[in-house]
Amino acid sequence: MALHFTEAEFAERRARLTARMAEDRLDAMLLFAQESMYWLTGYDTFGFCFFQVLVVKADGSMTLLTRSPDLRQAKQTSTIDNILVWVDRMNADPTVDLRNLLNDLDLLGMRVGIEYDTHGMTGRVARLLDNQLNNFCETIDASYLVSDLRIIKSAAEIAKVRQAAALADGALDAARPLIGAGRSEAAILAAMQAAILAGGGDYAANNFVIGSGEDALLCRYKSGRRVLAENDQLTLEWAGASAHYHAPMLRTLVIGQPSPRHRELFNAALEGMKAIEQVLRPGHTFGEVFDVHAKVMDDRGLTRQRFNKCGYSVGARFAPSWMEHQMFLAGNTQEILPDMTLFAHMIIMDSDRQTAMTLGQTYLTTATAPQALSRHPLELILA
Repeated sequence: MALHFTEAEFAERRARLTARMAEDRLDAMLLFAQESMYWLTGYDTFGFCFFQVLVVKADGSMTLLTRSPDLRQAKQTSTIDNILVWVDRMNADPTVDLRNLLNDLDLLGMRVGIEYDTHGMTGRVARLLDNQLNNFCETIDASYLVSDLRIIKSAAEIAKVRQAAALADGALDAARPLIGAGRSEAAILAAMQAAILAGGGDYAANNFVIGSGEDALLCRYKSGRRVLAENDQLTLEWAGASAHYHAPMLRTLVIGQPSPRHRELFNAALEGMKAIEQVLRPGHTFGEVFDVHAKVMDDRGLTRQRFNKCGYSVGARFAPSWMEHQMFLAGNTQEILPDMTLFAHMIIMDSDRQTAMTLGQTYLTTATAPQALSRHPLELILA
């Protein structure tokens, strides 16, 4: 069995989950989010793109219903003992198998929480599931129950995020010598990914972002590579990943002579990050983090150029995104507590003047000031 955490750690997580289920009067949970299954049991796969579900009863017993390719995967990577397989066939409806399983588990008429808001649950599956359970049990949308438990990291989890942050730093180190006029984005991207994999890390939950010239204003991955010009800009967003725990970083680098607008936007980004560090601590909320970011940008006349969020919680995540659901958004009342791992960023995109500037890194919250997990300073990088 290949586990990244001890049996005691998994037992403590299961105890936290069942305690929360008791508070919410849930007789069972249907976990469809891969990160929930991974956090609770160590189960590691990309088979969640097909139908599978982990049933957790109030007494802590667990049953995984999955496809045959993931039977051995679950046995080898998780603490799950009871694994059932639904059979692939034309027009199969695995929610029928699930209903039969729930009946065997004496959950008829019981109160059952379901993770609806996850990439492991398609709209088709949700409709089939609701149809099967409509007259079987009382269903509760419990999409964020496990996610909320996961937002506070254990010491073992923090160690994984620190490893991920070191891998992210190593990726930037590998990229720096390759950034300059006449150099290819392809070589830069390959070096960053190679540094993380060679360092014992994982593929990140979403593609790294790389774009130069006008594409430096994009904040999503796109296909196609470009050669850097004499005077250019390059936006990179990447994450180190260790045992699926992520530590993202974000930078816009300038090739050649930075324009006055580049320097102006960098100063705004740096001021925003420093302002965030003052409220990224207990006694404040995720919404307040966004508010100080917005004030810095708005006071500098950058309302149109800023985004409507400035970061989010990070941890163990699977494709298609390394973002956890708690984000720095206006009105988010989630409190900042010690032992959270949070990615804060400044993204300023001036389409009128075709100028990009970004800055971001991962922090560990403490009882007082946050700890930046990157060893790289928040500075304007010139190449």
